[in-house]
Amino acid sequence: MNLELFIAKKIHFNKDGEKKVSPPAIRIATLGVALGLAIMIIAVAIVIGFKHEVSGKVIGFGSHIQISGFSNNSSFETLPIGVSDSLKEALIHNPEISHIECFGTKPGILKTDNEFMGIALKGVEKGYDWSFFEKNLIQGSQPLLSDSIVSNEILISQYIADKLHLKVNDLVFCYFIEDNIRARRFKITGIYQTNFTEYDKLFIIGDIRHVQKLNRWESDQYSGIEVKLKDFSKLDDITENLYFDLMNHTDKYGEQYFVRSVRELNPQLFNWLDLLDMNVWVILILMSVVAGFTMISGLLIIILERTNMIGVLKALGASNYSIRKIFMYVSLFLVGKGMIWGNLIGIFLCLLQSQFRIIKLDPNVYYIPAVPIELNPVYIFLLNIACLIISLLMLIGPSYLVSLIRPAKSIKFE
Repeated sequence: MNLELFIAKKIHFNKDGEKKVSPPAIRIATLGVALGLAIMIIAVAIVIGFKHEVSGKVIGFGSHIQISGFSNNSSFETLPIGVSDSLKEALIHNPEISHIECFGTKPGILKTDNEFMGIALKGVEKGYDWSFFEKNLIQGSQPLLSDSIVSNEILISQYIADKLHLKVNDLVFCYFIEDNIRARRFKITGIYQTNFTEYDKLFIIGDIRHVQKLNRWESDQYSGIEVKLKDFSKLDDITENLYFDLMNHTDKYGEQYFVRSVRELNPQLFNWLDLLDMNVWVILILMSVVAGFTMISGLLIIILERTNMIGVLKALGASNYSIRKIFMYVSLFLVGKGMIWGNLIGIFLCLLQSQFRIIKLDPNVYYIPAVPIELNPVYIFLLNIACLIISLLMLIGPSYLVSLIRPAKSIKFE
């Protein structure tokens, strides 16, 4: 029989001490642990959700990896690369790649009777993965692309539609300026809104054959290839492997291939997202310290209140180590109770925000209309383990107070 655990249960679950000092102290300590853990769960869920939402929008517009010409700059007026069937087959059969698609970009000007706006036409093929734009589609439908006929249908953003006063099924002229001005009349079939203003105010999506004809490219020439991966965590390794695989290869037109990840294409954005991790660590450390100190104060009050009992146990031959174990068990009960309430509060608030989007954000600043939530069971489990270990480690020092209590004096202590 574990005597220390038996005595700790008697102390913790004793209902006869309602008039003593310890019940309020115990409630405060338990509340401190509960609130600390709940805030940690909420903070981690928000940051994970925010990073997932923002990075997902960037990836939706440009995929995980882009293969383009080595001489291309960051503008949308690009030099083409030739994409052979053998290159497509090699990429498709790569076990780390889930999908590839060729694209082309061309800057232009959308003009109505009263307004005009600079845009970039992103041309795509029939097999384009529309899942990202379908998720963010608010009106109409995606353009219908076929193998035989060049489609004049386009998808525009709500931002562009508002600026130019356009709606679904409207016809609009787009002008492309090089040595001379060439115009194309497009039909708007759908309007999307991602709240990612840098892209919403720029991209319209249409048939890639417009880009190829405007640039006088061959049918196998594109601005680049978008590569989507099965596992985003392997992004850097796969990008490096593709880079070295293609660095010594050229297309049939003599152009070299250049491989870049979405992180390399958008370094400032991903650096900003990485900085959010520092904010989370600050919150985790502060909440751990607060929870730990509330537990320390609670434990000290319990020890002082049980001074008479400690003296009796010492007089009966109990060692300091054995008595310390009793109070560490009591602390474990308190931390466990606080953690249960912390999990319930934190997860409940996260689910509430996830379902009802109660707390709103300005999408022009944060790129999303409401505080995002993503509950990850692994992170929640790790937070619980860390909270338990840190709380108990912080209580080891105060538990040594029992060694200072002398039986001769403490037995008479009231």
